[in-house]
Amino acid sequence: MSAAETVDQALLTTAAVMIVVAGALVLYRIWRGPSMLDRAMALDVFAALMIAGIGVRSAFTRDAYYFPIMLVVAFLGFTGSVGIARFIAVRDRAPDSPTGTGSGPGVRDERR
Repeated sequence: MSAAETVDQALLTTAAVMIVVAGALVLYRIWRGPSMLDRAMALDVFAALMIAGIGVRSAFTRDAYYFPIMLVVAFLGFTGSVGIARFIAVRDRAPDSPTGTGSGPGVRDERR
């Protein structure tokens, strides 16, 4: 094994360890919260860490077989983030008033 291969293996091992540590911290954030938005962001970061982990695995094996898998995980992470953001936006929206005029910013309440 040449010096370049040794350095390559050491860097890939270091990257894998850092990804595992970051994954543990992200799982802690998912567990603790405190809000739904924190958990949603942590899930998005977890998807990115999965892609990075698969990339490190691909570099270890020197096989391009994992690239389509990385693309699928990236697509699922993106669509999951958009879905969660839409869910949070709908959930946090102020309910409409019975008169149908709305209660958002810029809408005056005429009942006062």
